[in-house]
Amino acid sequence: MPTKYVVVLGSLMSGLGKGVVTASILRILNFYDYNAIPIKFDGYLNFDCGTMNPYQHGEVFVLDDKSEVDMDFGIYERFLGKSLTGDLSITGGKLFGTIISKERHGGYLGETVQIIPHLTDQIIKNVESIADVKKPDVIVIEVGGTVGDIENSYFIEAMRQLSLKHEVVFINLTYLPTLDVVGEQKTKPAQIGFRLLLQDGIRSNFIICRTVSTLLEGTKEKLALFANLGKDRIIDDQDQPTIYNLPLHFMELGFDKLLIRELGLRHSAPNAVKMRLWKNNVKRVVSPRGEVNIALVGKYTNLKDSYASVKESIIHAASKNDVKPNITWVESSDFEGPNKDYSMFKKIDGIIVTGGFGNRGTEGMINIIEHARKNKIPYLGLCLGMQLMAVEYARNVAGLSGANSAEFDPNAKNKIIVLLDSQKQITDKGGTMRLGAQECLLVDKNSIAHAAYKADLISERHRHRYEFNNEYADILKKKGLKITGVTKDRKLVEFIEWSSGFGIGTQSHPELKSRFEAPAPLFLSFIAAANKNHAKG
Repeated sequence: MPTKYVVVLGSLMSGLGKGVVTASILRILNFYDYNAIPIKFDGYLNFDCGTMNPYQHGEVFVLDDKSEVDMDFGIYERFLGKSLTGDLSITGGKLFGTIISKERHGGYLGETVQIIPHLTDQIIKNVESIADVKKPDVIVIEVGGTVGDIENSYFIEAMRQLSLKHEVVFINLTYLPTLDVVGEQKTKPAQIGFRLLLQDGIRSNFIICRTVSTLLEGTKEKLALFANLGKDRIIDDQDQPTIYNLPLHFMELGFDKLLIRELGLRHSAPNAVKMRLWKNNVKRVVSPRGEVNIALVGKYTNLKDSYASVKESIIHAASKNDVKPNITWVESSDFEGPNKDYSMFKKIDGIIVTGGFGNRGTEGMINIIEHARKNKIPYLGLCLGMQLMAVEYARNVAGLSGANSAEFDPNAKNKIIVLLDSQKQITDKGGTMRLGAQECLLVDKNSIAHAAYKADLISERHRHRYEFNNEYADILKKKGLKITGVTKDRKLVEFIEWSSGFGIGTQSHPELKSRFEAPAPLFLSFIAAANKNHAKG
Protein backbone atom coordinates (compact mmCIF):
# COMPACT_ATOMS: atom_id res chain seq x y z
CA MET A 1 0.00 0.00 0.00
CA PRO A 2 1.45 3.40 -0.93
CA THR A 3 2.04 5.81 1.93
CA LYS A 4 -0.79 8.24 2.66
CA TYR A 5 -0.25 11.74 4.00
CA VAL A 6 -1.92 14.00 6.56
CA VAL A 7 -0.81 17.65 6.65
CA VAL A 8 -1.56 19.74 9.76
CA LEU A 9 -1.49 23.52 9.27
CA GLY A 10 -2.16 26.26 11.79
CA SER A 11 -3.99 29.48 11.02
CA LEU A 12 -4.71 32.72 12.86
CA MET A 13 -2.10 32.45 15.63
CA SER A 14 0.72 30.36 17.07
CA GLY A 15 0.61 28.43 20.32
CA LEU A 16 -2.62 26.56 19.52
CA GLY A 17 -1.08 23.15 20.08
CA LYS A 18 -0.40 21.82 16.58
CA GLY A 19 2.14 19.45 18.10
CA VAL A 20 -0.45 17.92 20.43
CA VAL A 21 -3.02 17.67 17.62
CA THR A 22 -0.43 16.03 15.35
CA ALA A 23 0.57 13.62 18.13
CA SER A 24 -3.10 12.81 18.79
CA ILE A 25 -3.63 11.95 15.13
CA LEU A 26 -0.54 9.72 15.24
CA ARG A 27 -1.90 8.03 18.36
CA ILE A 28 -5.34 7.48 16.81
CA LEU A 29 -3.76 5.80 13.78
CA ASN A 30 -1.67 3.71 16.19
CA PHE A 31 -4.86 2.63 17.98
CA TYR A 32 -5.98 1.23 14.62
CA ASP A 33 -2.62 -0.56 14.25
CA TYR A 34 -1.45 1.61 11.38
CA ASN A 35 2.24 2.44 11.20
CA ALA A 36 2.21 6.23 11.34
CA ILE A 37 5.23 8.52 11.69
CA PRO A 38 5.58 12.32 11.87
CA ILE A 39 7.53 14.85 9.86
CA LYS A 40 7.99 18.37 11.21
CA PHE A 41 8.67 21.39 8.99
CA ASP A 42 10.26 24.42 10.66
CA GLY A 43 10.86 27.55 8.62
CA TYR A 44 13.71 29.04 10.64
CA LEU A 45 17.12 29.17 8.97
CA ASN A 46 18.95 27.47 11.84
CA PHE A 47 20.22 24.06 10.76
CA ASP A 48 18.53 22.62 13.86
CA CYS A 49 17.51 23.67 17.38
CA GLY A 50 20.93 23.04 18.94
CA THR A 51 22.00 26.66 19.37
CA MET A 52 18.58 28.14 20.17
CA ASN A 53 17.87 29.99 23.42
CA PRO A 54 15.22 28.17 25.53
CA TYR A 55 13.50 31.51 26.18
CA GLN A 56 12.88 31.90 22.45
CA HIS A 57 12.11 28.36 21.41
CA GLY A 58 11.48 26.17 24.44
CA GLU A 59 13.55 23.09 25.19
CA VAL A 60 15.90 21.45 22.73
CA PHE A 61 14.79 17.84 22.32
CA VAL A 62 17.53 15.27 21.65
CA LEU A 63 16.98 11.97 19.85
CA ASP A 64 18.90 8.70 20.15
CA ASP A 65 20.76 9.46 16.91
CA LYS A 66 22.18 12.73 18.39
CA SER A 67 19.79 14.99 16.48
CA GLU A 68 18.79 18.21 18.27
CA VAL A 69 15.22 18.85 17.20
CA ASP A 70 12.09 20.85 17.94
CA MET A 71 10.33 20.15 21.24
CA ASP A 72 7.31 18.83 19.31
CA PHE A 73 9.32 15.65 18.73
CA GLY A 74 9.10 15.08 22.45
CA ILE A 75 5.32 15.23 22.20
CA TYR A 76 5.33 12.80 19.28
CA GLU A 77 7.53 10.29 21.11
CA ARG A 78 5.54 10.52 24.33
CA PHE A 79 2.27 9.83 22.48
CA LEU A 80 3.63 7.18 20.10
CA GLY A 81 5.78 5.41 22.67
CA LYS A 82 8.69 4.95 20.27
CA SER A 83 11.95 6.65 19.33
CA LEU A 84 12.17 8.80 16.20
CA THR A 85 15.05 9.88 13.96
CA GLY A 86 16.51 13.23 12.95
CA ASP A 87 15.65 12.93 9.25
CA LEU A 88 12.01 13.54 10.24
CA SER A 89 12.95 17.11 11.18
CA ILE A 90 13.15 19.31 8.07
CA THR A 91 14.22 22.91 8.68
CA GLY A 92 14.69 25.87 6.37
CA GLY A 93 18.38 25.83 7.29
CA LYS A 94 18.80 22.21 6.20
CA LEU A 95 16.93 22.81 2.95
CA PHE A 96 18.77 25.96 1.91
CA GLY A 97 22.08 24.33 2.85
CA THR A 98 21.28 21.40 0.56
CA ILE A 99 20.19 23.67 -2.30
CA ILE A 100 23.27 25.91 -2.08
CA SER A 101 25.65 22.95 -1.81
CA LYS A 102 24.05 21.32 -4.84
CA GLU A 103 24.25 24.55 -6.83
CA ARG A 104 27.93 25.06 -5.94
CA HIS A 105 28.68 21.58 -7.22
CA GLY A 106 26.90 22.21 -10.51
CA GLY A 107 23.92 20.07 -9.65
CA TYR A 108 21.43 22.29 -11.45
CA LEU A 109 23.36 22.36 -14.74
CA GLY A 110 23.28 26.12 -15.11
CA GLU A 111 19.60 26.66 -14.20
CA THR A 112 18.50 29.73 -12.28
CA VAL A 113 17.82 28.23 -8.84
CA GLN A 114 14.48 29.38 -7.39
CA ILE A 115 12.06 28.70 -4.56
CA ILE A 116 9.73 27.09 -7.09
CA PRO A 117 10.49 24.52 -8.37
CA HIS A 118 13.89 23.76 -6.86
CA LEU A 119 13.22 24.31 -3.15
CA THR A 120 9.71 22.83 -3.23
CA ASP A 121 11.00 19.87 -5.24
CA GLN A 122 13.66 19.29 -2.58
CA ILE A 123 11.01 19.27 0.15
CA ILE A 124 8.91 16.73 -1.75
CA LYS A 125 12.03 14.65 -2.43
CA ASN A 126 12.84 14.58 1.29
CA VAL A 127 9.30 13.51 2.18
CA GLU A 128 9.14 10.82 -0.49
CA SER A 129 12.57 9.53 0.52
CA ILE A 130 11.38 9.06 4.10
CA ALA A 131 8.33 7.20 2.80
CA ASP A 132 10.49 4.96 0.59
CA VAL A 133 12.95 4.10 3.37
CA LYS A 134 10.63 3.76 6.38
CA LYS A 135 7.55 2.53 4.46
CA PRO A 136 4.90 3.79 6.90
CA ASP A 137 1.18 3.50 6.22
CA VAL A 138 0.71 7.19 6.98
CA ILE A 139 3.02 10.19 7.38
CA VAL A 140 1.56 13.01 9.46
CA ILE A 141 3.28 16.27 8.53
CA GLU A 142 3.17 19.24 10.89
CA VAL A 143 3.94 22.53 9.16
CA GLY A 144 5.42 24.84 11.79
CA GLY A 145 4.36 28.45 11.98
CA THR A 146 1.09 30.06 10.95
CA VAL A 147 -0.62 30.28 7.57
CA GLY A 148 0.40 33.63 6.08
CA ASP A 149 3.95 33.55 7.47
CA ILE A 150 6.72 34.10 4.92
CA GLU A 151 8.82 31.51 6.75
CA ASN A 152 6.54 28.57 6.02
CA SER A 153 5.05 29.67 2.69
CA TYR A 154 7.33 27.43 0.63
CA PHE A 155 6.45 24.45 2.82
CA ILE A 156 2.76 25.08 2.21
CA GLU A 157 3.35 25.33 -1.54
CA ALA A 158 5.31 22.07 -1.44
CA MET A 159 2.38 20.39 0.30
CA ARG A 160 0.02 21.61 -2.42
CA GLN A 161 2.33 20.06 -4.98
CA LEU A 162 2.60 16.86 -2.91
CA SER A 163 -1.20 16.52 -3.09
CA LEU A 164 -0.98 16.46 -6.90
CA LYS A 165 1.07 13.25 -6.67
CA HIS A 166 -0.23 11.48 -3.56
CA GLU A 167 -3.31 11.12 -1.38
CA VAL A 168 -3.12 14.00 1.10
CA VAL A 169 -5.60 15.01 3.79
CA PHE A 170 -5.30 18.65 4.90
CA ILE A 171 -6.23 19.63 8.44
CA ASN A 172 -6.45 23.26 9.49
CA LEU A 173 -6.08 24.00 13.20
CA THR A 174 -7.55 27.38 14.05
CA TYR A 175 -8.78 29.37 17.04
CA LEU A 176 -12.30 30.47 17.85
CA PRO A 177 -12.20 33.34 20.35
CA THR A 178 -15.10 34.06 22.67
CA LEU A 179 -15.50 37.75 23.45
CA ASP A 180 -16.89 38.53 26.90
CA VAL A 181 -18.77 41.58 25.63
CA VAL A 182 -20.85 39.53 23.18
CA GLY A 183 -20.60 36.06 24.73
CA GLU A 184 -20.40 34.13 21.47
CA GLN A 185 -17.76 32.14 19.63
CA LYS A 186 -16.50 34.23 16.70
CA THR A 187 -15.81 32.44 13.41
CA LYS A 188 -14.51 35.32 11.30
CA PRO A 189 -10.79 34.77 12.11
CA ALA A 190 -11.16 31.07 11.24
CA GLN A 191 -12.88 31.98 7.97
CA ILE A 192 -9.98 34.27 7.07
CA GLY A 193 -7.47 31.48 7.78
CA PHE A 194 -9.45 29.04 5.65
CA ARG A 195 -9.57 31.53 2.76
CA LEU A 196 -5.83 32.16 3.01
CA LEU A 197 -5.29 28.45 2.48
CA LEU A 198 -7.69 28.47 -0.48
CA GLN A 199 -5.62 31.28 -1.99
CA ASP A 200 -2.61 28.98 -1.65
CA GLY A 201 -4.49 26.29 -3.55
CA ILE A 202 -5.29 24.13 -0.51
CA ARG A 203 -8.79 23.14 0.53
CA SER A 204 -8.94 21.84 4.09
CA ASN A 205 -10.61 18.47 4.58
CA PHE A 206 -11.09 19.15 8.28
CA ILE A 207 -11.06 22.24 10.46
CA ILE A 208 -10.07 21.64 14.08
CA CYS A 209 -11.23 24.47 16.31
CA ARG A 210 -9.28 25.34 19.42
CA THR A 211 -11.70 26.67 22.03
CA VAL A 212 -11.81 27.25 25.76
CA SER A 213 -15.25 25.61 26.06
CA THR A 214 -17.36 23.23 23.98
CA LEU A 215 -17.75 24.13 20.30
CA LEU A 216 -21.38 25.23 19.93
CA GLU A 217 -23.61 23.69 17.25
CA GLY A 218 -24.51 27.09 15.85
CA THR A 219 -20.82 27.98 15.54
CA LYS A 220 -20.10 24.66 13.87
CA GLU A 221 -22.92 25.15 11.34
CA LYS A 222 -21.80 28.67 10.50
CA LEU A 223 -18.18 27.66 9.97
CA ALA A 224 -19.19 24.61 7.92
CA LEU A 225 -21.27 26.80 5.64
CA PHE A 226 -18.51 29.31 4.95
CA ALA A 227 -15.86 26.59 4.61
CA ASN A 228 -18.04 24.50 2.30
CA LEU A 229 -17.59 21.45 4.51
CA GLY A 230 -19.94 19.01 6.19
CA LYS A 231 -20.68 19.90 9.79
CA ASP A 232 -18.99 16.68 10.93
CA ARG A 233 -15.73 17.99 9.42
CA ILE A 234 -15.64 20.84 11.96
CA ILE A 235 -13.91 19.26 14.95
CA ASP A 236 -14.01 20.52 18.54
CA ASP A 237 -10.62 20.94 20.23
CA GLN A 238 -11.69 22.33 23.57
CA ASP A 239 -9.47 22.44 26.65
CA GLN A 240 -8.86 18.95 28.08
CA PRO A 241 -8.15 17.81 31.65
CA THR A 242 -4.88 16.41 30.23
CA ILE A 243 -3.37 16.55 26.76
CA TYR A 244 -3.35 12.73 26.72
CA ASN A 245 -7.15 12.75 26.62
CA LEU A 246 -7.23 14.56 23.26
CA PRO A 247 -7.04 11.39 21.08
CA LEU A 248 -9.95 9.93 23.07
CA HIS A 249 -11.88 13.19 22.74
CA PHE A 250 -11.41 13.20 18.97
CA MET A 251 -12.58 9.58 18.80
CA GLU A 252 -15.70 10.38 20.81
CA LEU A 253 -16.54 12.91 18.09
CA GLY A 254 -16.07 10.28 15.37
CA PHE A 255 -13.04 12.01 13.90
CA ASP A 256 -11.10 8.74 13.76
CA LYS A 257 -13.56 7.05 11.42
CA LEU A 258 -13.87 10.12 9.22
CA LEU A 259 -10.10 10.42 8.94
CA ILE A 260 -9.57 6.75 8.11
CA ARG A 261 -12.29 6.91 5.47
CA GLU A 262 -10.80 10.08 4.00
CA LEU A 263 -7.39 8.40 3.77
CA GLY A 264 -8.91 5.43 1.99
CA LEU A 265 -7.66 2.99 4.62
CA ARG A 266 -9.50 -0.18 5.53
CA HIS A 267 -12.21 0.57 8.05
CA SER A 268 -11.63 -1.45 11.20
CA ALA A 269 -12.11 -1.19 14.94
CA PRO A 270 -9.34 0.19 17.14
CA ASN A 271 -7.15 -2.22 19.09
CA ALA A 272 -9.08 -2.91 22.29
CA VAL A 273 -5.98 -3.62 24.40
CA LYS A 274 -4.24 -0.40 23.34
CA MET A 275 -7.39 1.62 23.99
CA ARG A 276 -7.91 0.13 27.44
CA LEU A 277 -4.33 0.78 28.54
CA TRP A 278 -4.43 4.37 27.29
CA LYS A 279 -7.77 5.06 28.98
CA ASN A 280 -6.53 3.62 32.27
CA ASN A 281 -3.46 5.87 32.17
CA VAL A 282 -5.60 8.92 31.39
CA LYS A 283 -7.89 8.04 34.28
CA ARG A 284 -4.96 7.93 36.71
CA VAL A 285 -3.77 11.35 35.51
CA VAL A 286 -7.23 12.91 35.82
CA SER A 287 -8.40 11.18 39.02
CA PRO A 288 -5.41 10.04 41.10
CA ARG A 289 -5.82 8.77 44.64
CA GLY A 290 -3.12 10.90 46.23
CA GLU A 291 -0.88 13.88 45.62
CA VAL A 292 2.76 14.85 45.85
CA ASN A 293 4.44 18.27 45.93
CA ILE A 294 7.44 18.69 43.64
CA ALA A 295 9.77 21.69 43.32
CA LEU A 296 11.19 22.01 39.81
CA VAL A 297 14.26 24.24 40.03
CA GLY A 298 15.64 25.82 36.88
CA LYS A 299 17.14 28.86 35.19
CA TYR A 300 14.41 29.41 32.58
CA THR A 301 11.23 28.85 34.58
CA ASN A 302 9.54 31.96 33.19
CA LEU A 303 9.02 29.90 30.04
CA LYS A 304 7.65 26.53 31.17
CA ASP A 305 8.29 25.03 27.70
CA SER A 306 12.01 25.15 28.55
CA TYR A 307 11.38 22.12 30.75
CA ALA A 308 8.52 20.47 28.88
CA SER A 309 10.03 16.97 28.99
CA VAL A 310 10.83 17.20 32.71
CA LYS A 311 7.28 18.32 33.45
CA GLU A 312 5.75 15.52 31.38
CA SER A 313 8.09 12.95 32.93
CA ILE A 314 6.83 13.99 36.36
CA ILE A 315 3.24 13.53 35.13
CA HIS A 316 4.03 10.10 33.66
CA ALA A 317 5.71 8.84 36.82
CA ALA A 318 3.07 10.36 39.09
CA SER A 319 0.27 8.63 37.17
CA LYS A 320 1.99 5.26 37.64
CA ASN A 321 2.28 6.04 41.36
CA ASP A 322 -1.40 7.06 41.31
CA VAL A 323 -0.71 10.56 42.63
CA LYS A 324 -1.29 14.07 41.36
CA PRO A 325 1.94 16.08 41.01
CA ASN A 326 1.64 19.63 42.32
CA ILE A 327 4.59 21.31 40.62
CA THR A 328 6.11 24.46 42.09
CA TRP A 329 8.38 26.25 39.62
CA VAL A 330 11.43 27.69 41.36
CA GLU A 331 13.71 30.23 39.67
CA SER A 332 17.16 29.34 40.99
CA SER A 333 18.47 32.91 40.93
CA ASP A 334 15.92 33.75 43.66
CA PHE A 335 18.03 31.69 46.08
CA GLU A 336 21.24 33.65 45.70
CA GLY A 337 22.40 36.42 48.01
CA PRO A 338 22.11 36.83 51.78
CA ASN A 339 18.33 36.82 52.31
CA LYS A 340 17.37 33.30 51.24
CA ASP A 341 14.00 32.03 52.47
CA TYR A 342 13.60 28.25 52.37
CA SER A 343 10.17 28.21 54.04
CA MET A 344 8.47 27.26 50.78
CA PHE A 345 10.27 23.90 50.88
CA LYS A 346 8.51 22.87 54.11
CA LYS A 347 5.60 21.54 52.01
CA ILE A 348 7.79 20.16 49.23
CA ASP A 349 8.11 16.37 49.00
CA GLY A 350 10.83 16.21 46.35
CA ILE A 351 13.21 18.55 44.51
CA ILE A 352 14.44 18.34 40.92
CA VAL A 353 17.30 20.53 39.68
CA THR A 354 17.36 20.63 35.90
CA GLY A 355 19.93 21.24 33.17
CA GLY A 356 21.08 24.51 31.67
CA PHE A 357 24.03 26.53 30.46
CA GLY A 358 25.80 29.60 31.82
CA ASN A 359 26.63 30.87 35.29
CA ARG A 360 23.36 32.66 36.11
CA GLY A 361 21.41 30.97 38.88
CA THR A 362 23.93 28.21 39.57
CA GLU A 363 24.77 29.37 43.10
CA GLY A 364 21.06 29.34 43.87
CA MET A 365 20.89 25.76 42.63
CA ILE A 366 23.80 24.79 44.88
CA ASN A 367 22.08 26.37 47.87
CA ILE A 368 18.84 24.47 47.18
CA ILE A 369 20.76 21.21 46.74
CA GLU A 370 22.40 21.75 50.12
CA HIS A 371 19.00 22.38 51.66
CA ALA A 372 17.63 19.16 50.14
CA ARG A 373 20.60 17.11 51.40
CA LYS A 374 20.55 18.48 54.95
CA ASN A 375 16.76 18.13 55.27
CA LYS A 376 16.61 14.70 53.58
CA ILE A 377 14.21 15.89 50.89
CA PRO A 378 14.27 13.40 47.95
CA TYR A 379 16.47 14.92 45.27
CA LEU A 380 16.94 14.28 41.54
CA GLY A 381 19.65 16.16 39.63
CA LEU A 382 19.57 16.19 35.84
CA CYS A 383 22.78 16.98 33.91
CA LEU A 384 23.73 20.35 35.45
CA GLY A 385 21.74 19.24 38.51
CA MET A 386 24.16 16.30 38.87
CA GLN A 387 27.25 18.45 38.33
CA LEU A 388 26.20 20.98 40.95
CA MET A 389 25.28 18.16 43.32
CA ALA A 390 28.96 17.13 43.14
CA VAL A 391 30.12 20.74 43.62
CA GLU A 392 27.86 21.19 46.67
CA TYR A 393 29.16 17.99 48.23
CA ALA A 394 32.76 19.00 47.57
CA ARG A 395 32.25 22.38 49.24
CA ASN A 396 30.06 21.51 52.18
CA VAL A 397 30.96 17.90 53.06
CA ALA A 398 34.48 17.34 51.73
CA GLY A 399 35.55 20.86 52.73
CA LEU A 400 37.16 21.69 49.37
CA SER A 401 37.24 25.48 49.33
CA GLY A 402 36.60 27.19 46.03
CA ALA A 403 35.05 24.06 44.56
CA ASN A 404 33.18 24.86 41.35
CA SER A 405 32.68 23.93 37.72
CA ALA A 406 35.29 25.13 35.23
CA GLU A 407 32.36 26.25 33.10
CA PHE A 408 31.49 28.91 35.67
CA ASP A 409 34.90 29.66 37.17
CA PRO A 410 37.86 28.71 34.96
CA ASN A 411 40.19 29.76 37.78
CA ALA A 412 38.49 27.75 40.52
CA LYS A 413 40.89 26.26 43.09
CA ASN A 414 39.08 22.90 42.93
CA LYS A 415 37.54 22.20 39.54
CA ILE A 416 35.05 19.43 40.31
CA ILE A 417 33.52 19.67 36.83
CA VAL A 418 35.73 20.07 33.74
CA LEU A 419 35.40 20.21 29.98
CA LEU A 420 35.24 16.86 28.23
CA ASP A 421 38.53 15.99 26.52
CA SER A 422 36.62 15.49 23.25
CA GLN A 423 35.36 19.08 23.48
CA LYS A 424 38.67 20.90 23.94
CA GLN A 425 39.45 21.43 20.26
CA ILE A 426 35.87 22.13 19.17
CA THR A 427 34.91 25.68 18.16
CA ASP A 428 31.53 25.13 16.44
CA LYS A 429 28.56 25.17 18.79
CA GLY A 430 25.84 23.33 16.88
CA GLY A 431 25.71 19.53 17.09
CA THR A 432 29.11 19.23 18.79
CA MET A 433 28.25 18.28 22.37
CA ARG A 434 28.18 14.74 23.73
CA LEU A 435 24.77 13.95 22.35
CA GLY A 436 22.19 11.22 21.98
CA ALA A 437 21.98 7.68 23.31
CA GLN A 438 24.98 6.65 25.44
CA GLU A 439 25.42 3.40 27.33
CA CYS A 440 26.07 3.38 31.06
CA LEU A 441 27.23 0.70 33.51
CA LEU A 442 25.47 0.70 36.88
CA VAL A 443 28.29 -0.49 39.12
CA ASP A 444 26.56 -0.63 42.51
CA LYS A 445 23.74 -3.17 42.86
CA ASN A 446 22.67 -1.53 46.13
CA SER A 447 22.19 1.87 44.55
CA ILE A 448 19.12 3.96 43.80
CA ALA A 449 20.05 3.79 40.12
CA HIS A 450 20.20 -0.01 39.99
CA ALA A 451 16.94 -0.33 41.91
CA ALA A 452 15.29 2.03 39.44
CA TYR A 453 16.54 0.43 36.21
CA LYS A 454 16.86 -3.18 37.43
CA ALA A 455 19.75 -3.68 35.00
CA ASP A 456 23.54 -3.47 34.89
CA LEU A 457 23.77 -1.81 31.46
CA ILE A 458 21.39 0.96 30.44
CA SER A 459 21.14 3.65 27.76
CA GLU A 460 20.04 7.26 28.22
CA ARG A 461 20.23 10.38 26.08
CA HIS A 462 22.83 13.08 26.73
CA ARG A 463 23.50 16.72 25.92
CA HIS A 464 26.54 18.22 27.66
CA ARG A 465 30.14 19.47 27.26
CA TYR A 466 31.36 19.17 30.85
CA GLU A 467 31.95 16.12 33.07
CA PHE A 468 32.82 15.10 36.59
CA ASN A 469 36.56 15.46 37.23
CA ASN A 470 37.83 11.96 38.07
CA GLU A 471 40.72 13.44 40.04
CA TYR A 472 38.22 14.10 42.83
CA ALA A 473 36.50 10.69 42.77
CA ASP A 474 38.44 9.12 45.65
CA ILE A 475 38.30 12.26 47.81
CA LEU A 476 34.52 12.53 47.53
CA LYS A 477 33.93 8.79 47.88
CA LYS A 478 35.87 8.81 51.16
CA LYS A 479 33.49 11.52 52.35
CA GLY A 480 30.46 9.40 51.50
CA LEU A 481 29.52 10.36 47.94
CA LYS A 482 28.71 7.27 45.90
CA ILE A 483 29.61 6.90 42.22
CA THR A 484 27.03 4.37 41.05
CA GLY A 485 27.14 4.66 37.27
CA VAL A 486 29.92 5.13 34.72
CA THR A 487 30.30 4.99 30.96
CA LYS A 488 30.84 1.58 29.39
CA ASP A 489 34.58 2.29 29.10
CA ARG A 490 34.52 3.46 32.75
CA LYS A 491 36.10 6.81 31.85
CA LEU A 492 33.20 9.14 32.71
CA VAL A 493 30.95 9.39 35.75
CA GLU A 494 27.24 9.06 34.89
CA PHE A 495 25.50 8.70 38.30
CA ILE A 496 26.30 9.94 41.79
CA GLU A 497 24.30 9.45 44.99
CA TRP A 498 24.22 10.51 48.60
CA SER A 499 24.94 7.77 51.11
CA SER A 500 21.76 8.40 53.07
CA GLY A 501 18.27 9.32 51.94
CA PHE A 502 17.12 9.60 48.34
CA GLY A 503 19.61 11.79 46.51
CA ILE A 504 20.74 10.99 42.98
CA GLY A 505 22.23 12.91 40.08
CA THR A 506 22.65 11.76 36.50
CA GLN A 507 24.71 13.29 33.72
CA SER A 508 22.04 12.10 31.27
CA HIS A 509 18.58 13.45 30.46
CA PRO A 510 16.24 10.55 31.32
CA GLU A 511 13.28 12.87 30.77
CA LEU A 512 13.91 12.63 27.01
CA LYS A 513 12.95 8.95 26.95
CA SER A 514 9.93 9.07 29.23
CA ARG A 515 6.69 7.94 27.60
CA PHE A 516 3.09 8.27 28.73
CA GLU A 517 2.77 4.49 28.89
CA ALA A 518 6.38 3.82 29.93
CA PRO A 519 7.65 6.45 32.39
CA ALA A 520 11.38 7.03 32.87
CA PRO A 521 12.60 4.59 35.58
CA LEU A 522 14.51 7.27 37.51
CA PHE A 523 11.44 9.51 37.66
CA LEU A 524 9.33 6.57 38.85
CA SER A 525 11.73 5.98 41.75
CA PHE A 526 11.95 9.69 42.54
CA ILE A 527 8.16 10.15 42.66
CA ALA A 528 7.82 7.02 44.80
CA ALA A 529 10.36 8.47 47.25
CA ALA A 530 8.60 11.84 47.24
CA ASN A 531 5.29 10.08 47.88
CA LYS A 532 6.77 8.33 50.92
CA ASN A 533 8.05 11.68 52.13
CA HIS A 534 4.58 13.17 51.66
CA ALA A 535 3.05 10.36 53.73
CA LYS A 536 5.27 11.32 56.65
CA GLY A 537 3.49 14.68 56.76
